[in-house]
Amino acid sequence: MPNYWLFKSEPSSFSLEDLKHRPNATEHWDGVRNYQARNFLRDEVQVGDQVLFYHSNIAEPAVVGIAEVVRAGYPDFTAFDPESNYFDPKSNPEKPAWFMVDVKFVRELPRPVTLSELKTVPELSGMALLNRSRLSIQPVRKEEWDLILKLAAV
Repeated sequence: MPNYWLFKSEPSSFSLEDLKHRPNATEHWDGVRNYQARNFLRDEVQVGDQVLFYHSNIAEPAVVGIAEVVRAGYPDFTAFDPESNYFDPKSNPEKPAWFMVDVKFVRELPRPVTLSELKTVPELSGMALLNRSRLSIQPVRKEEWDLILKLAAV
């Protein structure tokens, strides 16, 4: 059975639309520089897992689409590139500090489900996103996943 996740991205950096237009609608999810989120990518996110694509740091943050993990965790090569915004001189290919996964666009939601809307749903009160989690990679329970998709379909 797949696991469920919420991946945050600022649309000015990388949006659902950007993912949709990549070759094969697939891209690596790089630049994660938080150890807990890194551990999720390295140890728990697996091929076939489903992802809520969340646009953050905008006027109305929202879940906007769905992606699927198509390659499990592997070293984030942007950490080795001095020209990258995500360069980390302490990380190297022999002992990588950071990991990424590849995700594939599945679909846009019929309508975005905003953060303010999510906060009004009592059944979602335990969701990591609604409990001040700043992690860019967060687990989502199956019940939360189903409810968010139901909200999006209205």
